[in-house]
Amino acid sequence: MTPGLDFSDWWVKDARKGTPVVVKMENPNYSVVEIDDPDAAFRPLEKSRGKNAKQVTWVLLLKAHRAVGGVAWIATLFWALLGAVKKRLIFRQDVAMASEKLGKGKLLFKVIKAFLVTSLMILAFEIAAYFYGWHYFQNPNLHIPRTSDIQGLFHLVYVTWLWFRAGYIAPLIQALSKFCVALFLIQSADRLILCLGCFWIKYKKIKPRIEGDPFKSNDVEGSDYHYPMVLVQIPMCNERELSSLTLHQVYEQSISAVCQLDWPKDRLLIQVLDDSDDESIRCLIKAEVATWDQRGVNIVYRHRLIRTGYKAGNLKSAMSCEYAEAYEFVAIFDADFQPNPDFLKKTIPHFKENPDIGLVQARWSFVNKDENLLTRLQNINLCFHFEVEQQVNGVFLNFFGFNGTAGVWRIKALEESGGWLERTTVEDMDIAVRAHLNGWKFIFLNDVKVLCEVPESYEAYRKQQHRWHSGPMHLFRLCLPAIVTSKIAIWKKANLILLFFLLRKLILPFYSFTLFCIILPLTMFVPEAELPVWVICYVPVFMSFLNILPAPKSFPFIVPYLLFENTMSVTKFNAMVSGLFKLGSSYEWVVTKKAGRSSESDLLAAAERETKMTNQQQIQRGASETELTELNQLKTDPVPVKKVNKIYRKELTLAFLLLTASVRSLLAAQGVHFYFLLFQGVTFLLVGLDLIGEQMS
Repeated sequence: MTPGLDFSDWWVKDARKGTPVVVKMENPNYSVVEIDDPDAAFRPLEKSRGKNAKQVTWVLLLKAHRAVGGVAWIATLFWALLGAVKKRLIFRQDVAMASEKLGKGKLLFKVIKAFLVTSLMILAFEIAAYFYGWHYFQNPNLHIPRTSDIQGLFHLVYVTWLWFRAGYIAPLIQALSKFCVALFLIQSADRLILCLGCFWIKYKKIKPRIEGDPFKSNDVEGSDYHYPMVLVQIPMCNERELSSLTLHQVYEQSISAVCQLDWPKDRLLIQVLDDSDDESIRCLIKAEVATWDQRGVNIVYRHRLIRTGYKAGNLKSAMSCEYAEAYEFVAIFDADFQPNPDFLKKTIPHFKENPDIGLVQARWSFVNKDENLLTRLQNINLCFHFEVEQQVNGVFLNFFGFNGTAGVWRIKALEESGGWLERTTVEDMDIAVRAHLNGWKFIFLNDVKVLCEVPESYEAYRKQQHRWHSGPMHLFRLCLPAIVTSKIAIWKKANLILLFFLLRKLILPFYSFTLFCIILPLTMFVPEAELPVWVICYVPVFMSFLNILPAPKSFPFIVPYLLFENTMSVTKFNAMVSGLFKLGSSYEWVVTKKAGRSSESDLLAAAERETKMTNQQQIQRGASETELTELNQLKTDPVPVKKVNKIYRKELTLAFLLLTASVRSLLAAQGVHFYFLLFQGVTFLLVGLDLIGEQMS
């Protein structure tokens, strides 16, 4: 039987390998032995038991069965890949071509396509030369034949190509590759220093602490003083995804979780900031707000008629309300975030007796991290971001980028920093940088987690990553003069410019795409500029190992993670260039699609929340029976939207470029280069055909 594709047993600590087999011999002279796995027969046995030939034969048969199963599994995967290529690429069944609205995607696609055509021509040229007996391309130290050795016109053209390649193309590629390798090593050193900082925090057990019980008071009448006025905002836009577990919409889960925060009701106000342009969704959200309002929760619904500035404009409009002036802190949660009831009690006390603290950021936790391979790979990246980057920067620098949600701001810090601005699509990073320039400090709480989702489809993840990498570059253009002229320390300016923006937002996608997707395949056709093995194998594997440390259960996915990160460098590079030069859709906001996943606590509370449906008539007192029927119909019968997987041309073109380079590497007998190019090309092929993540068909 062919092994399945379920990886869930790989990280189970007590999992036992192999299939238990009891071997019973017909001859009573032989003993009965229980074999738990293929290696059991070769372990030291008790003195009372002895080994015999039949036991060894059975073990060898088990090993052979496992080997055959592994080969069959690989063959099945290869056959399935060919079937997917045939179905999606040739017959175009259940797929659609992805649009190139993200930046200058069409220009980048043309450049990649030109590289592919050139590489195919060179490969065909060199294969023809090989059959003629001119084996120059197997030797990196090329010997250019003399004029007397020329054997004809074709040989002359080939020799001219070798001379031009060695004299003009190779030096350019070598210079660019050395530059990219230097950037790669600098970024790797930065990543290593962050990991060492995280190890030091763990070793010293450093974390923000709350002294005593900030809510305990001997004065009963003055006890409210310990509960400051808190404003909670839930910005959302067209959030209609339905949870497959609780059969509740995404907005219901977030509103329900926020309304159950443990905080005095008279000192808490919840704003549901709905920017939906679908009237049916607005009606559903209004009904949900009315439900909790009737249950005694201090909650209001706001909708803007003119949707400008995206999320920043939505938050700015909400803060302009007169009643917002009475509040000291504001907590922000996106539509798919579900905070625990004690969230405010774990975050607000950090502001007490720390007037210079402007932001307290909590960590994200993902309810769907094991949904598919794509969500597992995202979990690796985000665990490293929070566990290492955010925590280290928070402890040692008191500064990090605001994550846009699951955080509490001191309203005074927002106002003194200029409030929410609509100039970029990364309003969270914008306000964090301006607050840092004004002297405010940040605290990151790694042990306070808020449940949320990661995108389950590659299309949603790709759009999210484009916004996350184009926005910072756009912001860098706008903030650079303010950073240079600010009154903060010089080392803080250097950290903002060199590390926060240039190294981690610009250099990383630049060298990843240039080095592994362009230079590496080109060096297969220009062997004089060949990259060393440690650049394409040892250092990337070591850095991937460091990235996976915060998520130890993801170690089986270290190779897919490395290959997928190189694949995503195309999108990130395109977004970085788009944001840096304000090209294409650098100021386009695409709402990330949610799947409506729920946590275990949601499942336990689902029955309790269902009781509100029985009070629907009391809640909607002014509504007629027909209106109530229409409202229930909107909840139970959402508008069907046909979903199909996409074909991504840039990724497919790069897949064929890398596979072509792997063939050239195979002719030159370059082992490590061949395997890397082969597996990287297959990864690009899988992503280009949208075979990673949620499958629609």
